[in-house]
Formats: sequence, C-alpha cells, structure tokens
Amino acid sequence: MNPYSMIVQWSDEDRLFLITIPEFADRVVMPCTHGKNRSEAIRNGEEVMEMYLEAWAEEGEFIPEPSTLKIA
Repeated sequence: MNPYSMIVQWSDEDRLFLITIPEFADRVVMPCTHGKNRSEAIRNGEEVMEMYLEAWAEEGEFIPEPSTLKIA
C-alpha cells in the first residue's frame, strides 16, 4: 500500500464508486478508475496508483509527492 490519497465517491449516474487520486490530478484524467462496490473501487485505485508510479519511474518522469494529513 502506498502513501497517496484516494477519494472514493458514489456516482448515481454511473451506479459505481469512482476513485480520484488528488496528487495525480494534474497528470491523470480523473476519476481514474471505479468499482461496483467500495472494496473493488479501492483495489482498482491501488492498482492504478502502482501502474502510474511504475511507468513514471521507468520513464524517468516526475513522480508527485504524497500529501500528508496535518491535524492541528
């Protein structure tokens, strides 16, 4: 599991859970994947993150920094 953020949102229109990765938003079309249920969507989100991170590393491209939650 990697340290990147993942937003899971239900879409009434698509009848699916949609996944957005905020740190990848300026490099990847969002939402980037989906699932029929929350668990499937999260699994698919993890796979998509790994796929992009591996591709960017292999191609020597910029890899976004993960966000860190700061609690006041």
